Amino acid sequence: MKAVSNVRKLMLARWIAASITATAALPMISFAQSSDANLRGTAAPNVTVTARNVATGYTRVTTSGKDGSYALVSLPPGTYQVDAGTGTEHTVTLTVASTSTLNLAAAAPAVNAQNLGPVTVSATTLPEMTTSEVGTLVSQRDIATVPQITRNFLEFADTVPGMVFTVQQNGNTSLQSGGQAPSGINVYIDGIGQKNYVENGGITGQNNTQGNPFPQLAIGEYKVVTSNYKAEYDQISSAAVIAETKSGTNEYHGEVFGDWTDTRMRSMTPSETATGEKTPSHDKEYGFSFGGPIIKDKAHFFLAYEGKEYDTPITVVPGAASQQLISQLPASALAQLGPSGLPFKENLYFLKFDYEPTNRDRIEVSGKYRHETAITGTGTGVAASSALNQINYDRRFDIRWDHSADAWFNRLQLTYENAFFKPSAINIGNGSTYTPYNDQNTSILTVGAADPRGTQDKGQKGPAIQDDLTFNDLEWHGDHVIKMGAKYKLIQLIAQDAGEFNPQFTYDVTPTGTLSEPYQVLFPIALPGTSPIVRTNDKQFGAYIQDDWTVDQHLTLNLGVRWDYEETPSYLNFVTPQSVVNALYSQNPNAAPGVTYAQSLALGGVNVNDYISNGHNRHAQKNEFQPRFGFSYDINGDQQHVIHGGVGRSYDRTIYEILQLEQTKLALAEATITFPNQYHSCTPSPNCIPWNPAYLSGIGVLQGLLTGTTAGREVDLMNNHLKTPYSDQVSIGMRNQLGDWITDVTWAQVNRFQGVVFTLGNRWPNGAFWQGGGQPWSQSIPGFGNLIIANNGLTQKTQQVLISAQKPYTPESGWGINIAYTYTKAKQNNDNQDVTDQYAFDEATIQDYPYLTSAVAKHRLVVSGSNDAPWGLLFGYKLTLATPIPGINLACYGAPAPGNGSLGSGCLPYSYTPSGSRFLSGPIFGYRSIDFQITKNFKIYQNVSGYVRFDLLNAFNWNNYSDYIYNPGQNSVLNKVLVSYDPTGNIYGTPREVKLTLGVKF
Repeated sequence: MKAVSNVRKLMLARWIAASITATAALPMISFAQSSDANLRGTAAPNVTVTARNVATGYTRVTTSGKDGSYALVSLPPGTYQVDAGTGTEHTVTLTVASTSTLNLAAAAPAVNAQNLGPVTVSATTLPEMTTSEVGTLVSQRDIATVPQITRNFLEFADTVPGMVFTVQQNGNTSLQSGGQAPSGINVYIDGIGQKNYVENGGITGQNNTQGNPFPQLAIGEYKVVTSNYKAEYDQISSAAVIAETKSGTNEYHGEVFGDWTDTRMRSMTPSETATGEKTPSHDKEYGFSFGGPIIKDKAHFFLAYEGKEYDTPITVVPGAASQQLISQLPASALAQLGPSGLPFKENLYFLKFDYEPTNRDRIEVSGKYRHETAITGTGTGVAASSALNQINYDRRFDIRWDHSADAWFNRLQLTYENAFFKPSAINIGNGSTYTPYNDQNTSILTVGAADPRGTQDKGQKGPAIQDDLTFNDLEWHGDHVIKMGAKYKLIQLIAQDAGEFNPQFTYDVTPTGTLSEPYQVLFPIALPGTSPIVRTNDKQFGAYIQDDWTVDQHLTLNLGVRWDYEETPSYLNFVTPQSVVNALYSQNPNAAPGVTYAQSLALGGVNVNDYISNGHNRHAQKNEFQPRFGFSYDINGDQQHVIHGGVGRSYDRTIYEILQLEQTKLALAEATITFPNQYHSCTPSPNCIPWNPAYLSGIGVLQGLLTGTTAGREVDLMNNHLKTPYSDQVSIGMRNQLGDWITDVTWAQVNRFQGVVFTLGNRWPNGAFWQGGGQPWSQSIPGFGNLIIANNGLTQKTQQVLISAQKPYTPESGWGINIAYTYTKAKQNNDNQDVTDQYAFDEATIQDYPYLTSAVAKHRLVVSGSNDAPWGLLFGYKLTLATPIPGINLACYGAPAPGNGSLGSGCLPYSYTPSGSRFLSGPIFGYRSIDFQITKNFKIYQNVSGYVRFDLLNAFNWNNYSDYIYNPGQNSVLNKVLVSYDPTGNIYGTPREVKLTLGVKF
């Protein structure tokens, strides 16, 4: 008989429906993000349904209902023998983060194979057809066979419609979805979010790095969901990557590998071609994995290590400027343009134990250790002399206990994380930045000691506890699987935003040469009684409830809601220094007597009371309710043709790198002193003095000019009512099984709102932002420097058509293929090419910016696959084609200023798509690459085998330019071609390159 009576089920269903709002309102928490698989279907009524993992012996049981329905939830992905009695046996493979259907009427022949660990068993892979999520599986076959530039497992997400994995020429990698920055992504490994709370990059350790986030040998498979994810997924606004790690099995197995490429095995970069000489480089990665039983069918272990050593060629090219001005750089600066190198080293470890004392309980303990060092910061606009020595580490520990019963399943999970990013300057001394004489906000080239703002210490550490409860045995107008959970996280966030050294002198570059005397210097100067390092104990709470409701054989509804809450004391309890408050309300020295600085700002729409904090007038946001609704409709009830769609809201978070600036900028200010010349005028003050060569003698001389004063000290103020960024999502599509093929066509829209942006708070005495074609940079706070204010307002709007066609690999066919096409229409309301940039100084407010086309390819096609071949050979391939990415900038071409309103400088924000590189017969694609790999497998001894693999990357050596030449025009004439590719600049990906891999499996 049923474990729960129908009356109790009905009462529980009603209680759950009524408790959605109450649960979200509890002073609790955010949640576990499941990478497990669920299996649902029908069997004979009131029989025991058993699922046994063929590799580990792990067994789960449940009892079917009166109508024969059953559900096994939170199974580790893998291959299972499932039965509901004699004659119903099936061997099936369940994939990560999936809900599959299996009707246990009679046994079916095995037709496929899946390997999530060292054991391969013939089994039927059950496709996930009735999900409302917009997503794609990246299988172990894909990871093992598709060519890749790095061993970053996230690179395979590039094969998913809507996703772009970028490898810059400096080796840095990023994963982006739609028009949003990488920070909108979250990656969940074994159910634990890897979110970076302090920096960009999306997950810890992935900001400005060549490193890999996790050993690829330890990843079993993963799923990428680009929209319409369920309520259990938190701290996300674009895409979710849900990965499952490998586990040990009942047999000892392992692998050892090493791969290599160097200068001789690659073609020249465009910069090297221009100079006729290659920069020495080498890439090598190596590692091993080993796993097996501790107690057969009860306890197992798995260990993986991967090391990485790169010396990546990079090209130092000038920033946005005309060729005329670039040619006028000093000879010593011009000599630093061209090829350079970026050495890098990383060590990655992963260890996992599992123990199954009963068929109701499973305990997992795992840990990750990552440590890397690198020379970085060189490239566009930055010479090698201004490089940084970067240390990056990430340590995580996880323990979880799963307990199951016939009608419910519970997971209790404890985690701890410690991740830090610590770059520092390789040289100490003076730095020099060269800018166009008519645009001080644009940098052409920086040489010498690195900017002190590049030296940082940012990270997060702390524990979390979370619990998830699933009811899998509920019937009420259909079958329900209801999951709810809560998490509490106490994370210490730490941020140091600059070092106290390396003054940066700025020089005018004119059409006739570079001026010998700088017009400005930037240098750090500490404020006594304050600390340049900010620490805060960030508290994160959340709660969710999700109902996956199978109404009948046609209709499935995914109904959920989550609530998140976060307290960041350093922002909430911050008290604006009284000296700053007094200065804001003091006489404006540039205005009429009796007019305060605050009154001048008010004339320009800036109310200083919105930014002055007394420690009590800021409150954590409490309304982060996120309803998520999805549906799928199986037209014929046979999982062949399924219409799916959904709508939902998802709150992300404001990264701490933004919130901490209110304190660190004031504590260790980047003071500026202007030395007036024919291009730069200012009112005499401690921050506006004549040039003296003695100022080149060291930072102590400069700090002495402002000792005992706050003059020139930038003041960053946050709005007291900052909101958390969020995205609203809607999708509609159709999924089909056509023979061996699975296709999907989906239209999706993801709009992100309330991004935080910094703008210039200064105003002219009459409140204007533009006056005489100029901005009020000289109108600083009395006794201080410029006022920079932070508000919500950054917006990205993305519409996409996502088309995929997959023929999964089977041993019988010997081949598999994945075709992914994305059409993207994305807009943003700022004029910055860098999607991670949080500054917008070209207009008075972010609302004054026009919506421009985002820096995303309009069309993108990725085809990947693999084929078995005779003599133990295995072929893999990947074709990537994309239209050019628009260049976004501000065109200052000498047009007359239209007045004091928007665009008062006469400059024009624009987004312009350069002509694409030639592909076959025409200027169609901005990125194109064809990659191949061939692997020869051979037996060494008994169960020991070896392999040799060759990867040929960018086989046709197409140059995928990443740098632009901006030429907006002059003399009030706007050029027809605003942006073109820099033919000697950096490229995305790699030039043609051969990579050799040797390995042994046992």
